[in-house]
Amino acid sequence: MSLNEEILLNITPQETRVAIVENGALQEVCIERQRSRGIVGNIYKGKINRVLPGMEAAFVDIGLEKAGFLHVSDIDLGDNGDGEDANTERPPINELLREGQTLLVQVVKDPMGTKGARLTTSISVPSRYLVYMPNSSIVGISVKIEDESERERLRSLLETCRAEGDIGGCIIRTAAEGADEAELRRDIKFLSKLWNSLLEHAETAAPGNMIHEDLPLSIRTLRDMVSGETVVVKVDSRETYQKMTSFASRYLSDLPTRIEHYPGERPLFDLYNIDDELQRALARQVGLKSGGYLIIDQTEAMTTIDINTGAFVGHQNLEETIFKTNMEAAQAIARQLRLRNLGGIIIIDFIDMEHEDHKRQVLKTLEKHLDKDHAKTQICEVSPLGLVEMTRKRTRESLEHVLCEPCRVCHGRGSIKTTETVCYEIFREILREARIYDEAQQLLVMANQDVVDRLLDEEAASLAELETFIRIPVKLQVEAHFSQETYDVVPV
Repeated sequence: MSLNEEILLNITPQETRVAIVENGALQEVCIERQRSRGIVGNIYKGKINRVLPGMEAAFVDIGLEKAGFLHVSDIDLGDNGDGEDANTERPPINELLREGQTLLVQVVKDPMGTKGARLTTSISVPSRYLVYMPNSSIVGISVKIEDESERERLRSLLETCRAEGDIGGCIIRTAAEGADEAELRRDIKFLSKLWNSLLEHAETAAPGNMIHEDLPLSIRTLRDMVSGETVVVKVDSRETYQKMTSFASRYLSDLPTRIEHYPGERPLFDLYNIDDELQRALARQVGLKSGGYLIIDQTEAMTTIDINTGAFVGHQNLEETIFKTNMEAAQAIARQLRLRNLGGIIIIDFIDMEHEDHKRQVLKTLEKHLDKDHAKTQICEVSPLGLVEMTRKRTRESLEHVLCEPCRVCHGRGSIKTTETVCYEIFREILREARIYDEAQQLLVMANQDVVDRLLDEEAASLAELETFIRIPVKLQVEAHFSQETYDVVPV
């Protein structure tokens, strides 16, 4: 079956939400909030606070609440011209860094929980077709470009472009498949200019200052997520649509015709049932069509996924029932990992299978459906206990950590949506009710005390803008028996 991919963008003043839909099914969600934008890709002028020889690491002040973490393996030692480290044996970190030293660092992992940002001195700057590494001479090609003749063509084009100018290393991205020489030249020129401007800024910047901030999510979506299989990119904000088409016209000549502004009265995410899918993605249990189900438990150390046959007893023997359940679960797990953005160590407890061929087929199915994942994954063989150990690269918080917070009632054993999340849900519900009941004189919002407090404090300006937009006054009423996630919007 051919892949019909649609990318949807829901834009509000408070947050940007991106949904990737494949053949009608939600596969991936990215959320960026203005108050807590991710910092992966940002470049800072850092200052070494502490060097820890025992850990072979250093803590670096980059102007954030928590110091960043720089391991010796993430320190760029330069290369010898063929992509190999000049030194096969890395010197101890206290020979490479000293306290008080300043240096350029880039964030490779957002701060998570109690941990600060993970840093590297191997700076890279991405464009549509290339990842530019100014301090290296490496030339590489994405492994997802499999055709050997195309790989050779791109490598030759890149070498020709590099030979004409004094530029560093480059990695050719998957999106470059089919790109011509002019497009690669344009990317190289853009990245070279950008790097030179960053160096100029870094010379005069104070330690702890940000030197370069990555693009907003709406533009990163065009740069990083749109593929040849993307049929359309729909965005419900005219202003953002104009910014995206302007960026695409300048840097991504093949994209402007695929970007559409959605002006409809019904919310864009409602058309595709995205919000309903997001609610299900926060649940612990995931049902399978056969009647079986997954149980997904996320902890700070790892994520565990358990498969159960449930009501599915099959029409043949037990082994066939188990095999079919595991095959269906493998496909569902690949989707849930992307949808929930689960990363780090993941342990999958498949139902025990006797036949080696069944184990191989289940593993092959899991690998096949993970091929479409933007995050890098690594999978081990099925263990004698039926467990599959795997890792998925984690660069940002999971969906649950973005949308929820530890529950104060259950002391961290579960989670509830933050007041910020509930307020944004209320804003969307206000828009729905105003459109449905256009003759309403007033909208009454009934909610928990903490939610109402936030609406009157941090979100007061947003609520006032919304009232002006819908031209209907909004009244707030505290309901003492409502939980933090419970609310109602009533036309009066």
